[in-house]
Amino acid sequence: MMAGIKGKDTKPELVLRRALHACGFRYRLYSKNVLGRPDLVFPKHHAIVFVHGCFWHRHKGCRYTTTPSTRPEFWQAKFDANVIRDAAIRDQLIEAG
Repeated sequence: MMAGIKGKDTKPELVLRRALHACGFRYRLYSKNVLGRPDLVFPKHHAIVFVHGCFWHRHKGCRYTTTPSTRPEFWQAKFDANVIRDAAIRDQLIEAG
């Protein structure tokens, strides 16, 4: 089942990319040179965008966040690690400017 879940070019990413491109923004995809490999990098504006899904990244108060019923302890530990990693990367990026 997990093999079918894509990490790149997801529907939300494609919708956002089309809208930004239509507005005239130009960007790079998945830059290896930037910490955390953001989904979109705007070199001209010195900005990045992460498109985080509700399942993996656990946004506070999100009604779309679900936990699988099998092995909930395993999944909760995995989700907690993702949230901690996201916060650490965000903090490091802010410090780097």
